Amino acid sequence: MSTVCCWVNRIVFAIVMSCSATIPLAHAEIAESPAREAILIDESTGTVLYEKNADQRMPTASMSKTITAYMVFDALKNGKLTLDQKIPISERAWRMQGSKSFVELGNQIAVEDLIRGMLIQSGNDATVALAEALGGTEEGFAAMATAKAKELGMVHTNFANATGWPDPNHYSTARDLSILAEHLIHDFPEYYHYFSESEYTYHGIRQQNRDPLLKMNIGADGLKTGHTEESGYGLMGSAVKNNRRLILIINGLDSVTARADEAARLMTWGFTATDVYRLLKAGTTVDTASVWMGREAHVPLVLKDDVTVTLSKEAHAGLKVDVITDEPLIAPLTEGQNVGVVRVTAPGMTEQTYPLYTGHAVVKLGFVRRLGAKFSYFIKGSESEHE
Repeated sequence: MSTVCCWVNRIVFAIVMSCSATIPLAHAEIAESPAREAILIDESTGTVLYEKNADQRMPTASMSKTITAYMVFDALKNGKLTLDQKIPISERAWRMQGSKSFVELGNQIAVEDLIRGMLIQSGNDATVALAEALGGTEEGFAAMATAKAKELGMVHTNFANATGWPDPNHYSTARDLSILAEHLIHDFPEYYHYFSESEYTYHGIRQQNRDPLLKMNIGADGLKTGHTEESGYGLMGSAVKNNRRLILIINGLDSVTARADEAARLMTWGFTATDVYRLLKAGTTVDTASVWMGREAHVPLVLKDDVTVTLSKEAHAGLKVDVITDEPLIAPLTEGQNVGVVRVTAPGMTEQTYPLYTGHAVVKLGFVRRLGAKFSYFIKGSESEHE
């Protein structure tokens, strides 16, 4: 049964704003993460399963290489680069310290080899070479990368270089990095596989992927580790089980082992303690609404989007779905007119709303029949007053 609500228009306006935002989970219990910053998101519904200091500014170390990967993949997709295109290695790239993929000064190296050197070995030298190819200089590339990050919605991020080399003006947040991870997965499915390659051999040197989740048989398929003294040990990770993808960002851990253990713990908890509940499918007629002054007395109410939520298994027992409309609707009505919402609530979960639309048009009654309808309404109203 529909719930009559005179302020439905304000609810419908709020839907446009809320559908793109992450939604806190009706929490299952989990011990606080030892990570300094962390966020775990169910990508299919945008639900935040766990977070700790997720909007705190933090150094990102080599996790920053994911924005360089985004820019390279974008250039490949737009034809500005090709995988077999040769990139010259500058002295600046060759002299980079830290993780190296052992490129040679003055050599011309294929873009695909540099991508693997950047993502598998975490080579700073390969990363700078790619950045210079796109931005002319690393500084020019950093400005481009920061602009792209803002465009993607990473509003608390600034890049001073391509590699994550320590710099006070180079920072992001766990939430912003989760946005970048989601874009990499969905914007470039044809290139995302580079993140999951377990090893790469260049000039006889075998280099192994540093992502610990790839070796744990939990459905992991990328993205990137990072470490500096200032940032601690961090990880951007993603895993898929039963067609459900979780995205994890952790940072500020004190060892390689702590990073691996905590990443595995949070991912495993996310998959086992929570689940996705598909409540209604797009196109479903969920109810009908009464119509006044129309040639039909009722109109079906339909959804354009699936109603899908992520909940802890305990909270599912208290799940409630309501249809809210401002009835009676007044003819004429057009097909696809927004006239209400489906409201989903559960213990501990932020209320979620999904717009409802008319399933077809309803024509307004002719003049004579409108007079009859008004007269009938007046008579019924008068009778009810005398009861």
